[in-house]
Amino acid sequence: MNVEELNVLSLRQKPDFVQTPCVRSLSERALCYVRAGYPVHFSGLAGTDKTTLAMHVAAELGRPVVLIHGDDEFGSSDLVGGQLGYRSIRVVDNFIHSVVKTQENVSKTWVDHRLTNSCKYGFTVIYDEFNRSRPEANNVLLGVLEERLLELPAGRVRERHLQVHPGFSIIFTSNPEEYAGVHKTQDALLDRMITVTVSQYHRETEVGIIAAKSGLDAEDAARIVDIVRDFRCLGIHQTKPTDGQAGRRSACPDAGRGPPGAVGHGQREAVAPPRAGALGPPARRDRGQARRDRREGAAADGAGQRCRAGRGRVGDGRRRTVGSGRRRGDVGGPRPQDQGPGDLLLKGR
Repeated sequence: MNVEELNVLSLRQKPDFVQTPCVRSLSERALCYVRAGYPVHFSGLAGTDKTTLAMHVAAELGRPVVLIHGDDEFGSSDLVGGQLGYRSIRVVDNFIHSVVKTQENVSKTWVDHRLTNSCKYGFTVIYDEFNRSRPEANNVLLGVLEERLLELPAGRVRERHLQVHPGFSIIFTSNPEEYAGVHKTQDALLDRMITVTVSQYHRETEVGIIAAKSGLDAEDAARIVDIVRDFRCLGIHQTKPTDGQAGRRSACPDAGRGPPGAVGHGQREAVAPPRAGALGPPARRDRGQARRDRREGAAADGAGQRCRAGRGRVGDGRRRTVGSGRRRGDVGGPRPQDQGPGDLLLKGR
């Protein structure tokens, strides 16, 4: 096996990696789970060094590392492998100069991808932001994590099932579900991994990281950290959520309150009050509303009286009947039993 042909990484510990008690506790706990055979899942907000922690744990294992980044365009074939290209074999037989025999064979070529190679040779996989891939693309991981068996498609001619190497391990990282481009993970996959939540670090850890990365002394690094933590507590560093949902709150208890008059996370935008006199004095508005109510009530009463008084009226151009007092309807004349003497006199004429 040539490791260089499989495109794997060989990680080493960084000299500027900050080892505070908080970071050491997270890394040692994750390392114990991985060595026991369990997949570890680092979950938390963006910028909390989840990928750095995953690489640190993978470097502690001392095995080749395969790095996979989640993508919405991913399918199961991008993890397992597929038929890529063709292989053509052509044989021309001209042993007898007057006879030419040609034989050609064309077949598809199967290429194993990163997950298959990792399961075969026992590599450590870092699946960064795995929930950016669609859930159906990650279904192939269910058998790998539970039964330690990788099921391969029918296009792989040599074997359909691959037993996972004992040294194989996998580390996941993910962002919260309300981030843009993130899919909801199936519960069956989450139940097969141990989730370690990574939140904002303590002040001492942040000071150590600033000092190690920038080269500043501890005092200047502490001043920068205090300024950033003050902005974080005010909530003005927050941006609008990427998918219309409410954003995650900061670790500070006062996040989102902001100074008086400021518009920050969790605070509604102030609406300017109407100018003086735009709606008139309150008393004048009340009297005007009362007059409108009285006019509407009087109009309704008048309409009701006209409706009652107009019941039984004959339409325009229609004559009334004589005698019984009943009026001729819109269609047809009065009924025979309702005709009076006057009607008979009119008919006699």
